[in-house]
Amino acid sequence: MEKVYLYLSLTPEALIASMLPPEDFGKYLAVGSKKRTRGQAMFFEINPEFESDYFNFDIIKERCVPNSEGRPKRSVYLSIYRVLEHIPLEQLKKLYLVTDDGRVLPLEQGEFTAKYNSDLHLYQQLGPVTPRVVSKLNPPDFVKFITNTNQPVSVPKIVFVELTLDELAHDPEKGHDENLPYSNIDHLRDCLTGLKNENGKKTKTVIRTFQGNLFYRTCKNGFFIGDNENIKYYAMPTLEELNDKYYTWWKSALTIGF
Repeated sequence: MEKVYLYLSLTPEALIASMLPPEDFGKYLAVGSKKRTRGQAMFFEINPEFESDYFNFDIIKERCVPNSEGRPKRSVYLSIYRVLEHIPLEQLKKLYLVTDDGRVLPLEQGEFTAKYNSDLHLYQQLGPVTPRVVSKLNPPDFVKFITNTNQPVSVPKIVFVELTLDELAHDPEKGHDENLPYSNIDHLRDCLTGLKNENGKKTKTVIRTFQGNLFYRTCKNGFFIGDNENIKYYAMPTLEELNDKYYTWWKSALTIGF
């Protein structure tokens, strides 16, 4: 049997089998087979040996085969519901970020170390729920908080990216915002100020659902995925690496955005 890959797509959430390697799969998701569509994508590669009774892997042998002309099968959807919570963190491999013209950036797992202290944080949740929130909690503590089933509102697992706030992280009322491309910056300031001044409150919703207006250049550090026991971190490359090693992807990301 020819090699088959497993992917956890986040936009939207789905488990997909494909005969395409990650670079080609990302390009396919973004622009389609005939380049008539455009849309950013984000996905994890999953250990191909992963097994689970929750998913019907039997259809892979039946449907994930080349067509009559020998072309590889691009995608076979195995599930579109509660996918994230049923894939153990140890089965995750690289995370891939795709611009809407099909440029693919792979991110490796690494150790998260906070390089600077912030009073306030801005998180864009990417699955299984997608609000944009401000929080007093650092990323590891935010994972613990949002996946705590003893809370009235929780999820079994969460994936999100921290976005930069620049001076607003310490002074949401008077801090400069010239480099922040977020829409309705006054509303963001209000949310940050309210959270900062309200004792006991740890998070506050800024936008209820993901609007697709996140720019990669606003990524403060990287992407996080975790449950109440473990967390995985995928660091963004440094600005020097983006301008050198990943210049083509970076140029596309700056021009189009996520």
